[in-house]
Amino acid sequence: MHDTDPETGLMPQQNLLIGQLLFSPARYDPDQEIVYRDDLRFTYRELRARVQRLADGLAGLGVRPGDTVTVMDWDSHRYLECFFAVPMMGATLQTVNVRLSVDQILFTLTQTRPALLMVHPDFAEVVTALAEHIAFPCGIVMLPDDGPIDGAICYEPLLARASDRYDFPELPETTTATTFHTTGTTGQPKQVFYSHRQIVLHTLSLIATYATKTDQGRFDQSDVYMPITPMFHVHAWGVPFMATALGVKQVYPGRYEPDRLLALQQREGVTFSHCVPTILQMLLAAPGGADLTGWKIVVGGAVLTRSLAEQAQARGIDIFCGYGMSETCPLLLIAHVDTQSLPEGADDIGLRILAGRPAILTDVRIVDEAMQDVPADGVSRGELVARAPWLTRGYMNNPEASRALWQGGYLHTGDIATATPDRYVKIVDRLKDVIKTGGEWVSSVDVEDLLTRHASVTECAVIGVADAKWGERPLALIVANGAIDSAELSRHLQGFVDQGKLSRFAIPDRFIAVEALDRTSVGKIDKKRLREKYAAPK
Repeated sequence: MHDTDPETGLMPQQNLLIGQLLFSPARYDPDQEIVYRDDLRFTYRELRARVQRLADGLAGLGVRPGDTVTVMDWDSHRYLECFFAVPMMGATLQTVNVRLSVDQILFTLTQTRPALLMVHPDFAEVVTALAEHIAFPCGIVMLPDDGPIDGAICYEPLLARASDRYDFPELPETTTATTFHTTGTTGQPKQVFYSHRQIVLHTLSLIATYATKTDQGRFDQSDVYMPITPMFHVHAWGVPFMATALGVKQVYPGRYEPDRLLALQQREGVTFSHCVPTILQMLLAAPGGADLTGWKIVVGGAVLTRSLAEQAQARGIDIFCGYGMSETCPLLLIAHVDTQSLPEGADDIGLRILAGRPAILTDVRIVDEAMQDVPADGVSRGELVARAPWLTRGYMNNPEASRALWQGGYLHTGDIATATPDRYVKIVDRLKDVIKTGGEWVSSVDVEDLLTRHASVTECAVIGVADAKWGERPLALIVANGAIDSAELSRHLQGFVDQGKLSRFAIPDRFIAVEALDRTSVGKIDKKRLREKYAAPK
């Protein structure tokens, strides 16, 4: 309870807190469903009670405001409950990338020193290895209720004996709500963090950006949501907060299995998801060929090729791209297309596979090395930089990296981009992945996109390798659906050179067949690792 200011008679300004995203939909649509796999379904009314029980249970274990609670789980209703209960009680929720190595996970926990660990039994061996180096003063909670960790507390019994009338504190909106570590391909993971205010503002921007669309890519209260991006990865791109604030039906699939994902989509009527290209490819390749009409899927985390987008669209999917990163909470750009106003014959797919236009409340620029804007002509290139109220303020306990991230007052993404006159942004390449050959810059992304248009190419990565004459030359690593013909692939790319769509210097000297491409823990192609493997001529 707040009193008015004795001098002005005015009430103090209300803080922006994550709890506000939960309690409104629980009031106006309390019977909407939350679904977990084939195992459980309950209402928003019950979600609210479960969040209060979880907070009360954690407090009973000794978790206090300012403590860190660490979660290692697959996508579940339990994760959703933690998204709210932990920050709302004034603690910090740490989401751990379960695909990191034990040493990397230990590094992240050493930085955060969590009071309590909530863990799925699938990661029991990791916890056993961690226990030699780190203690959890408030204990370990098993998700769900079985597993081989001695002394662990079980999740559902913890909630069952707790009160559903937990009194959440009134917090400053600058209170840290969440933290996690980036998963780049260089150095140790870096710790980013977000406040209640940042997450609420990001959620409001998501709602405004998606719900104001009239046709393509719209998300509103009529949708059914299922994440196919791990909830440990940048809050599952922030969509669970948006879905909860709007009170939509939510479906949580647990560990990703193509058959189960598709079965849940069909049975529960899922209309909105998000994933990386690898997951999309996995879904499209699953047997059965189900009609996926009406399923809106946002793709991010890696480049969506034209070939893959066309396959998705042919199955009825409203496919389009979004762009962001761990440091941006993550939304910056979204490839919404005003399909009703497109001229006849316009390249719809060509717009959908771009990074997109700026989301509401974002200030996005493409700049040269002097931080001057480059022309928005679809050709001029520069680094994409951004400002928005929800971007991370820096890296915890890493001032040097923080200063580099925010040099010049804008967050530096490390991505080279161009922009069209109507503000569609195209990511040309990562600064560290662009290839310089014979004095000319070659975009590995462009070459990859054109190669995947060949029928024999399932997936590919193009990297620069050292060359005595040209400095660097492109090398193409091909995952093919049969034997590869290097001469045929060269002719395929030469066709785009003849059309003026590709520089002749961009045609790789070598095409190497590989069974799979090295990937990072979040499914991105690990070009650093590929450059190390193929640095010497074979």
